[in-house]
Amino acid sequence: MDFPKFQRLVEERRGFRTMDDATASGEYFSDSCGDMYNFFLKVAPGAVIEDITYFTTGCGFGTATCSLVVDLVRGRTIEQAAALSTEEIEAALDGYPEKKKDYPERAIEALHVAIADYRAKVAAGTIPDYAAMPAMPAQPRAARDLEPVAPAAAAPVDEKVLIRLH
Repeated sequence: MDFPKFQRLVEERRGFRTMDDATASGEYFSDSCGDMYNFFLKVAPGAVIEDITYFTTGCGFGTATCSLVVDLVRGRTIEQAAALSTEEIEAALDGYPEKKKDYPERAIEALHVAIADYRAKVAAGTIPDYAAMPAMPAQPRAARDLEPVAPAAAAPVDEKVLIRLH
């Protein structure tokens, strides 16, 4: 197991938030430990998962695993996300301790519930069938996404200004 990566995932909690405008969501409750996992999906044309976030009441392994799912699934289609395997998640962390091997299964269960919610909404006609729409090409970052690192004071014409991209 890559412990430094695990520690970073727990500290950063990438994707740890609810999503008000989610296209679909899914919750899984683990009877064995009492943890709850909830994924929120924002689906775009081409059925591409444009954004994915999660909320969990789980421990560090639950948080790290959900963060890995966010990293692995964002940008995939619904079908590709549905095919995510426990092996892919385990490989992304260079393995799990034996007593924690069920965490990828729990996260995948929650992801599958979110995907089933998406499919049910499409079938019911409550949301568009994004799979039937052509995928949008990646958009360049807008100028508002650029964050200046240097103070906002005007720089002389011959000086360079450092800009950090998110």
